[in-house]
Amino acid sequence: MSDANANTLTVAQALAQARSCGVDRLDAHLLLGHVLGRSRTWLLSHDTDLLAPEAQSRYLALLARRAVGEPAAYLLGDKEFFGLNLRVTPDTLIPRPDTETLVHWALEHLPVDQPRRVLDLGTGSGAIALALAHERPLAEVTAVDASPGALQVALDNASALGLRLRGLLGSWFTPVAGERFDLIVSNPPYIAEGDPHMAALRFEPEAALTAGPDGLDDLRQIIDQAPHHLAPGGWLLLEHGFDQANAVMQLLQNRGFTEVSTRFDLGPQARCTGGRLPT
Repeated sequence: MSDANANTLTVAQALAQARSCGVDRLDAHLLLGHVLGRSRTWLLSHDTDLLAPEAQSRYLALLARRAVGEPAAYLLGDKEFFGLNLRVTPDTLIPRPDTETLVHWALEHLPVDQPRRVLDLGTGSGAIALALAHERPLAEVTAVDASPGALQVALDNASALGLRLRGLLGSWFTPVAGERFDLIVSNPPYIAEGDPHMAALRFEPEAALTAGPDGLDDLRQIIDQAPHHLAPGGWLLLEHGFDQANAVMQLLQNRGFTEVSTRFDLGPQARCTGGRLPT
């Protein structure tokens, strides 16, 4: 190897470098493919190709960040959810497959051939709202978030996907005072403050994760206020922690909701609980 190439890595060597950093092979492929603008298949068939110095520097910098736990989705800048490619930033939670449980349930209450008013509280990247807007084009979907950065990401995603979305800045129901909806969905913060699992989530916005000593503060607030913003017979569907289903069911029933039930994710863990406002 010439002096010019003495410190240059091949594709195979770059991927091997990831192993020495403790980064798994799939993440290494994603990061290197992102830097080179190439597919995983291309990487596998060009393992002896040398990396350009600039590309190598970018890749090694991303690798170092991943090695200390920064999520790959933030490094790549996007994440797939319900078949949609969404931009994500540290202003937003990273959409997770478990939340697709909530989308599937919501779609059951949204007819394909009729308009319905839908509200997504704490929209983040817009994952839930945009999945519903994509699957039900006649629905009028409103997304609310208290974070200006997160709301802008949601609106940018809607624009990139060509989907109709009304985005409003504010805390929970404040921006929709006086309005009523046929369906309200939310994946609010539900982790208890001080939960040891927060260490693994340290790169994601804490305000979008924790909600009081038992993790139920925001769920209580949403459930308490929701009847003022639902049309008669409307549904409220909520994501929550795996051990919070009974508490959320009780909160819904105490607030007068009927047909209260829980849905399970692929875990299978109790992931979403919801109910209907009486007509």
